[in-house]
Amino acid sequence: MKKLILTLLFLATVTAQAKVTWLTDLDAAKAQGVKENKPVLVDFTGSDWCPPCIQLHKVVFQSAEFAAVASKYVLVELDYPRKTPQAPELKAKNAELSKQFGISGFPTVLLIDAKSGEVFGKTVGFGGQTAKEYLDKLASFKNTPEGKAALEQEQKSTADRSAKSRILGQKIDAAIKGKDFKAAEAALDEMFADVAGPRKAVLPFNKARVLIMIDPTAKEQALKYIDEAIALTAGDETLGKPFKAFREKIASGDAGAPGSAPKGAAPKASTDAKKGA
Repeated sequence: MKKLILTLLFLATVTAQAKVTWLTDLDAAKAQGVKENKPVLVDFTGSDWCPPCIQLHKVVFQSAEFAAVASKYVLVELDYPRKTPQAPELKAKNAELSKQFGISGFPTVLLIDAKSGEVFGKTVGFGGQTAKEYLDKLASFKNTPEGKAALEQEQKSTADRSAKSRILGQKIDAAIKGKDFKAAEAALDEMFADVAGPRKAVLPFNKARVLIMIDPTAKEQALKYIDEAIALTAGDETLGKPFKAFREKIASGDAGAPGSAPKGAAPKASTDAKKGA
């Protein structure tokens, strides 16, 4: 009986997912949205090269939770592949849309009013949320004057944080060049001050990275940082797997190669829209 129930649940999930249809033409999607009185959900993605994009599709867009709410939207996937062949006309059209909407990182998901074409919801990147957490975020966007004002304020705050991260990243780069770990550590503490939960693990992880870049002989302290990072992941393999791999490199003495300073909490969006076009 238990097997039968599990089988039926599996079949129900597969059936629900099969009903999710993604268009590739934004104009057609907006016309459908007007006809059906639905907003348009647009996914700007790099399907064959962008790890956060692939993870977003796997965790959220292919989930039963998303299948249950997908009918509330007209869905559009605008893909920017690097390996997969794409028709020249579609490639050019998608490139123009990325410029029109100011897409600076992948994945970017927009909620658009089908009639006015105005954006009232936006997410950039995918940081390992559950399907429910991500869908709750989408549901929080409101297609009202107040909702659009709130989105504008949120985007301003995000831009301010990005500017601060760039400045701190420059400080970390300078500290690495000057072999000043204390200065780099202070900048890292400030950079990750607002990060909570398992992603807080990125702070000691980056301390380990920077320390080894400055002093490849400081293996003992670097291993303490990376062990702290692994403990903070709380079993999240999305974060934990690369941390464990880096720990092996530290232990074997292969982690001291020069590189650039970390750029904020990982995983983060890929940021070169032009390269994806």
